[in-house]
Amino acid sequence: MAATDLSPDEFAAAISAVTSAFGDPTRRSIYLFVRASGSGVKAAEVAEQFDLHPNVARHHLEKLASGGYLDVELARLESAGRPSKIYRAVALDTRLAFPPRRDDLLGTLLARAIESLPRDAAAALAEEVGYDYGVALASRMEPGEGHRSAKAAVAAVADALTAHGFAAHAVARGGKLTLISEQCPFGAAAERFPHVLCAVDQGMIRGMLEGLYGATQPRIEESRPGGDDHCVTRV
Repeated sequence: MAATDLSPDEFAAAISAVTSAFGDPTRRSIYLFVRASGSGVKAAEVAEQFDLHPNVARHHLEKLASGGYLDVELARLESAGRPSKIYRAVALDTRLAFPPRRDDLLGTLLARAIESLPRDAAAALAEEVGYDYGVALASRMEPGEGHRSAKAAVAAVADALTAHGFAAHAVARGGKLTLISEQCPFGAAAERFPHVLCAVDQGMIRGMLEGLYGATQPRIEESRPGGDDHCVTRV
C-alpha cells in the first residue's frame, strides 16, 4: 500500500512512527549498522561500535524494534544466565511506504472469534492458547542452571515479553516477584476484549515460567484496559 492510499489518521501514524524511530542521527547509524550485519547484532556490539553505554544502545535498538524496523529474538544460552537479544533488520520494500501495524485488527478478530463462547470458557481457552505459546517460547530459550531460580526465570520472561512488544520489566513488590508491562501490543483490541486478551497474556507468562522454572500461578492484578497505568502480574 502506498503512502497516498492511507487515510489521514493512518498517514499521521506512519509519519509519527518513522520520526520516532529515525529522528535521532545515532539511531539512524545504528539501524544501518544492524542492516549491514546481516546475521544480527547484540546490544553490546552496538555499544562498542558507537562508544555508547549498553543501556543507551539497548534503548535505540528497542525504539527501532517497537517501530517495526528490527526483529528481536532471544539467543540460545551456552551457559547459565539471562539470554541475550539478537536484533536483525526487517526487510522493507523499495517504495519506503510505512503503513501502520495491523495488530489491533488481528487481535480484535481473534478475540471476537473466541468470544463466541461463554465468557468463562472464552477466558479459559484464551489462557490455554497463551500458555501453549509460552511453553513453546521457553523451550526455544533453553534455560541453563541460572534460570532455576524464580528471580532469573521472571527476568527472562520480562525480556521475552519485551521482545513481543510489552516493554516489560521485573521488580519485587511486597515480597513477591512482579512483572510490569508498560505497553500492550494488542492496543485498542485489549480495551474491547480485556477478559480474552489479558487471559492470553497471563497464559503466556504461566507457560514461560513453567518451562523456565516450574509450575506457578501468575495473576494479573492491574491492567491498562482496566484503567490502570500499567499491566501488573504477580508471580
